[in-house]
Amino acid sequence: MAKSVIVKDSFSAKFRFVAILPGKIYIQRHIICDLMMRLTAMISGKVQRVGYRAKVVSAAQNLGLTGFVQNRPDGHVLLIAEGSRENLEKLASAIKIKDLLIDVHEIESEFSEASGAYPTFRKMTGPDEVGERLDDGIEILKELVVGVRVIASNTEKLLSITGNGFAELNGKMDQMLDKQDQMLDKQDQMLDKQDSTIGEIQKLRSDMKCHLDRRFDRIEGYLNVQKEESLP
Repeated sequence: MAKSVIVKDSFSAKFRFVAILPGKIYIQRHIICDLMMRLTAMISGKVQRVGYRAKVVSAAQNLGLTGFVQNRPDGHVLLIAEGSRENLEKLASAIKIKDLLIDVHEIESEFSEASGAYPTFRKMTGPDEVGERLDDGIEILKELVVGVRVIASNTEKLLSITGNGFAELNGKMDQMLDKQDQMLDKQDQMLDKQDSTIGEIQKLRSDMKCHLDRRFDRIEGYLNVQKEESLP
């Protein structure tokens, strides 16, 4: 006689339908539902009075989780969230925040079975936190002003460096243009010398031609005289 049970898959943390027959076990591959899990995390670092809990609440609500986040007297932040294992792992990754104000140093976390005791996800506040919020806001504003001043200073330095770089580049381009002008001047001088040399060579050829013509005329005259004297 067949017997049906629902068992937890320890590898995927999901429920599966199992049919048991004499000597055989058939496991249905279709996943019926996700197993609800609980994530308990203790976060340390610069995480109190800097807006960290608000970011955690936003991330948890976007993932459809339930639970709460709370400041602890020792400076840590306690997080308890319930939901699917996949979304809890996404939340555990999302709360590792480092920015201008928040700096998470370490997260100690563990997973367990959910209790289903939390209808929503919310931020838990103590009775003395309301009076401290104005002071916290002033401190956060001070840090933001310091951050803006640092950014402005770095921007000014960058503009100064960029301006100096362009000025240096313009100076080098002027030097290159001056060298190019000098090379062109030298080229013109070489062409002038070449023209002068060609003129001198042409004049020398003309002088040599005149000289040779005169020599040939003398030789020819001398030969004519010798020829006439040898006649009877």
